[in-house]
Amino acid sequence: MNQMLKPLPAPDSDSKPFWDGCRNHKLMLQRCADCGRFRFPPHRFCHECKSERSEWLEASGTGEVFSWIVVVHPVPREVYAGEVPYVVALIDLDEGVRMASNVVDCDPHAIEAGMRVKVFFRPARDDIVLPLFRPANA
Repeated sequence: MNQMLKPLPAPDSDSKPFWDGCRNHKLMLQRCADCGRFRFPPHRFCHECKSERSEWLEASGTGEVFSWIVVVHPVPREVYAGEVPYVVALIDLDEGVRMASNVVDCDPHAIEAGMRVKVFFRPARDDIVLPLFRPANA
């Protein structure tokens, strides 16, 4: 059987601390060591002040839904057929950055803009743990 696997992140030197944190069930964010602005995705320099100095801090893990889609037609079908419907959302973290993830553990059609969410972590394989979100009141 030719079974496709779900695509998974490929950590690089910039994102390694983020993925290491996820393996430890911590949502780590990069912050500029000069101006204090958080940035996501991780980058070598600050887009605000252009500094190359940064530090990694554990985020609160809370935020709100900015935008989302409910996927009802799986592509590729072989990989995601058993998971529809599912939500892909843009989450505005309380630290001021936006990240894409899934919102789970709720009716996908009950999601709304501004809905408060909190992070939790789900292993995808031994070396990759994904940050997912669920309603903050769950």
